[in-house]
Amino acid sequence: VTFRCTEKDLVGDVPEARYGHSLDVVYSRGRSMGVLFGGRSYIPSNQRTTERWNSVDDCLPHVFLVDFEFGCATSYILPELQDGLSFHVSIARNDTIYILGGHSLANNIRPANLYRIRI
Repeated sequence: VTFRCTEKDLVGDVPEARYGHSLDVVYSRGRSMGVLFGGRSYIPSNQRTTERWNSVDDCLPHVFLVDFEFGCATSYILPELQDGLSFHVSIARNDTIYILGGHSLANNIRPANLYRIRI
């Protein structure tokens, strides 16, 4: 078994660094795309204060489509997704991704919603 890592610089709507997110692969119209959603990130260094030095915020509830072949990323805003969700579970099947649960820091909620997003 041989593993090979290839690094590509993303262009377009590049998502910010995050953790607690999901990345699934969907197959639509004969192509595969990565779907990145949710997560948390540290607040930007220019907004940090002594009291909030290691604070985190929910990432915006954008859905990112990432083309692994060309290294292009595009973000989409869906009206059904109002809050950023971290530590949710997701699964992809063919051209559809399902997102369940998670946590929102902004509202301190753990919604029991199941989202179905068809790509």
